[in-house]
Amino acid sequence: MPRVSEFYGIAIYMYYNDHAPPHFHAEYGEDEGQFTIETLELLVGNLPRRSKSLVLEWASMYRDDLRENWDLARDGLPLKWIPPLD
Repeated sequence: MPRVSEFYGIAIYMYYNDHAPPHFHAEYGEDEGQFTIETLELLVGNLPRRSKSLVLEWASMYRDDLRENWDLARDGLPLKWIPPLD
């Protein structure tokens, strides 16, 4: 699972050949959540409230990059690094 960003101890991943809808995985310690790219809805899992807020802030800033990486993953191409949240 390629890591596409990391900030404040939160790692963001995308899988190749993952299921629809387009989404990404966020991990913080033992916790993991899957978020849709279009609506930023939490599909599966759970993150601590502060970590979830940071993920949502980051994803709203880089939604176009997440869409691009989703398309690259669909085509089996290398994913691009997305800047971390400052």
